[in-house]
Amino acid sequence: MSQNIEFDLTTEYVELCNLLKLVGLADSGGRGKTMVAEGMVKVDGVIETRKTAKIRKNQTVLVENHTIQVK
Repeated sequence: MSQNIEFDLTTEYVELCNLLKLVGLADSGGRGKTMVAEGMVKVDGVIETRKTAKIRKNQTVLVENHTIQVK
């Protein structure tokens, strides 16, 4: 079952590894970095390998069966 998560961005961007921690998909920033390094994360449909990629409003992040909509 897929789960949609909405994340309200209050700054210009959030680093990808921190976003995973903030929405509860990673228990730490380090785990978020590992998930990115293992190719588990897609940004706008493309696998993202930059752990600190800047995620901005209107981007979509996919992690396994979770979809994060950045608002």
